Amino acid sequence: MFEVYSAFVSFWAKTKGCALIASMTANWSSKEGSALCLPPLFYIIAPFSYHSFTRNVLSLPDSVGSNSERGWALVLIRLSTLLHCVFLHQSRFLMLLFFSPPLSLSCFFFSLYCVADEIVSTLGEGTFGRVMQCIDHRRGGAHVALKIIKNVEKYKEAARLEINVLEKINEKDPDNKFLCVQMYDWFDYHGHMCISFELLALSTFDFLKENNYLPYSIGQVRHMAYQICLAVKFLHDNKLTHTDLKPENILFVNSDFTMSYNVEKKREERTVKSTAVRVVDFGSATFDHEHHSTIVSTRHYRAPEVILELGWSHPCDVWSIGCILFEYYLGFTLFQTHDNREHLAMMERILGPVPSRMIRKTRKQKYFYRGRLDWDESSSAGKYVRENCKPLRRYLLSEAEEHHQLFDLIESMLEYEPSKRLALADSLKHPFFENLGISETSEPPSTLLSVYLLF
Repeated sequence: MFEVYSAFVSFWAKTKGCALIASMTANWSSKEGSALCLPPLFYIIAPFSYHSFTRNVLSLPDSVGSNSERGWALVLIRLSTLLHCVFLHQSRFLMLLFFSPPLSLSCFFFSLYCVADEIVSTLGEGTFGRVMQCIDHRRGGAHVALKIIKNVEKYKEAARLEINVLEKINEKDPDNKFLCVQMYDWFDYHGHMCISFELLALSTFDFLKENNYLPYSIGQVRHMAYQICLAVKFLHDNKLTHTDLKPENILFVNSDFTMSYNVEKKREERTVKSTAVRVVDFGSATFDHEHHSTIVSTRHYRAPEVILELGWSHPCDVWSIGCILFEYYLGFTLFQTHDNREHLAMMERILGPVPSRMIRKTRKQKYFYRGRLDWDESSSAGKYVRENCKPLRRYLLSEAEEHHQLFDLIESMLEYEPSKRLALADSLKHPFFENLGISETSEPPSTLLSVYLLF
C-alpha cells in the first residue's frame, strides 16, 4: 500500500513542478527518549513563494517564476496532508497542510484556516509588533494589511481587546458607512495574534511629514474633519471611546498625489488627490462599562481632565479631534510638550486659565498654588511657552469666513470643561461643514452626503 502512495505522490509532484526525492517511514525520538511513530513521509522538492507565516499553509505556484524571492524548498509531506492538498487546490495555488514542521522551516507555513497571505511589504513596526501588506488569495488576490502581534502577554491581551471592539464595529456597521477601518479576520498563530484589515494608505501624519509639514488646505481639512467626527460619533453612539485619536491613526484610503512647484518657496509640494480617510487603531478603545485607565491618549492630544485625573469619557476624544484639526491647518502640533505642568501652561496661554472648579476637584494640587497654576514664567520653560504659544485665534492664516468657522469649531472642541465641550452630534451641524460638497481635492462620497443630510 505504501508503494501505491509513493507512486501517487510522485505523479502528483510532477504535475505541480515538484520532484519526489525520497519516501520513507520514520521513527522520531522525543526528548524523553520514547519513540514517536509517524505515518509515511515524503520528501518533495517544491517551488515556493516567500509568504507571511500566519496559518501553516504553503502556497505552491504551478511553476517557478522569475521573482527573485522565489526559490526551492525541501518540503516534508505525509499522505493525509496530500489529501488536504487535493481538496484545497485552486487555479494557480495548491494549499499544503504541514504537520509539526521542523523549526528551521516553520516560517514558511500557515495553518489550514484560510488561503495563504503572500507578503508584499512591511507597512510599519511598533512596540506591539509589525504590520505587513499581504495578498489574500481567499479574497481573489485582494491586498490586505496584516497586523502581527508579538508573543508577549500584555500585547496579546491588548490585541484580544481590540478584536472585541472591531467585531462590535463590524456588527453595528456591516456596510462600513461610518468610516472605521474594517477587520476581515483574526487568528492566533503559535502565540502570535494576527489581525487582517482592509488595506489603507499613508496616515495623515505621514503624508504631512513627507510633504515637509505643508498644511492641508481649508477644503481638505473640512472634508477630513467631517469624516473623523462622523466616525467617532458612531463610536460614541455605541458606547465606545477611542482614547487615542491622532493624525497617525487617521489613514487615507488612497494617498496618491499630484506634484507642483512652489516658485515663492522654491520647493515641490504634494497635494493628495482624495481626502477620504478611515479611523484606525482600536487597541485602546474602551466601552463605557469597562474599567477606565487613569491616563489615556498620546500626550499632545490629551485632554485636561485626563492630565488632572478627573475621570474621562467621550469628550476626551472631542478634545483630541480639536488638536488634530489645528495640526492639519497649521502643519504642527498645538501642544508640543512632554510635561504635565508645561502642558497646562500652554493650555492657559492658548485657551485662557484652567477653570477653578477643575482646580478644586483635582488630586493633582502640586500643579497649583492658591487656586492658580504654579508656573514660573521667567524660567527657561516659561520663556519657551511664551515664545511658542499664543491665543488660539492668532494662529489664523486668513480672515476669510471659513477660516473663522474652523477656529470656532476648534474652540468649541477645546473647552476645558468636558460637560461644555461640543458633542460630535452637534459638531456635524456646525457652519464650517455647510460647504462640505465643495472640496478642493475630491467630492465627498455619496454615503457621506446622505449622512450629512440627516443632521
